[in-house]
Amino acid sequence: MIGRGHPAGDFLEAHEWNIEHEDLGVLRVIAHLPDHVKNPRGQLFGGFTPTYVDLISLFAARAGRRDEEFFWLSTTNMRVDYFEPILGPRFVIEGREEKRRGRTHFVAVRFFVGENFDELAVYALTTMLEVRPAATLGDA
Repeated sequence: MIGRGHPAGDFLEAHEWNIEHEDLGVLRVIAHLPDHVKNPRGQLFGGFTPTYVDLISLFAARAGRRDEEFFWLSTTNMRVDYFEPILGPRFVIEGREEKRRGRTHFVAVRFFVGENFDELAVYALTTMLEVRPAATLGDA
């Protein structure tokens, strides 16, 4: 999903994720659990979960909009609720833009586990704001 060279993507090994579904404001991927993000119990360490949430939120807000002008997004708020451990080796993450108002995007992200990826394990909400690239911040 993300080519090599992206710091967070490389850390989560996102180059090995598979896009299962993409539509306007919706992205569903099959991800895997690298060993270096596991806690001593072999589960996804909770502190790394927001990194997955942030990446999926950013890409879900842009999903299905490849023809639109590129915009940067800055995450301004994130809430993460944990229900079940993520054990891997694979799990599903789905991001869905719930509301877009002006330059503000609200995205819900769900992690699914289980044999059929039908058990909700994590639920997160992010608020993101479109920003101009840093190179143009001083421009009028």
